[in-house]
Amino acid sequence: MAYWLFKTEAKTFSWEMQKKRGAKGEPWSGVRNFQAASHMKAMKKGGRGFFYHTGDEKRIVGIVEVIGEYRPDPTDETGRFGLVDVKAIEDVPKPVTLAAIKADPKLKDMVLAKNARLSVQPVTADEWKYIRKLGGL
Repeated sequence: MAYWLFKTEAKTFSWEMQKKRGAKGEPWSGVRNFQAASHMKAMKKGGRGFFYHTGDEKRIVGIVEVIGEYRPDPTDETGRFGLVDVKAIEDVPKPVTLAAIKADPKLKDMVLAKNARLSVQPVTADEWKYIRKLGGL
C-alpha cells in the first residue's frame, strides 16, 4: 500500500470539515502543482494519507483513505490538473507537528522535512508507521 500526506489550510478546509463529509468523502481539488498532481495520479483506492494542517498549526491531525482515483478537477479551467477523493478514517490523538518531524533524526529524509511547501507528497512505509506511533495510534 502507498502512503501520502495531504496539506490544507485549516481555516479553508479543516479536519473537522473532512470528518463531516462522512463516507462520501471529499474531492481533493485545487492542486495546481505538477509534482503534487503526479503524486495524485499514482494514488489507488484504499491508499492512506496523513491529513496535515498548514498555516499556524503545521501538524498532522488525521488519517484519510483514497476512495476515488485521479480524475479531472472541475475547478481547473485549464484542464491540466485533476483530483482524488478522500474520506476521513481516524483522528491522530496526539497531533504530530512539523517541528517534531524536522527535529527527529528518523524523519530527516521525509519529504515534509525537506519540502514543506509541496501540497501532496509521498510518505514511506517506515515514516507512516513511525508517525502513527508518535501520534498515539
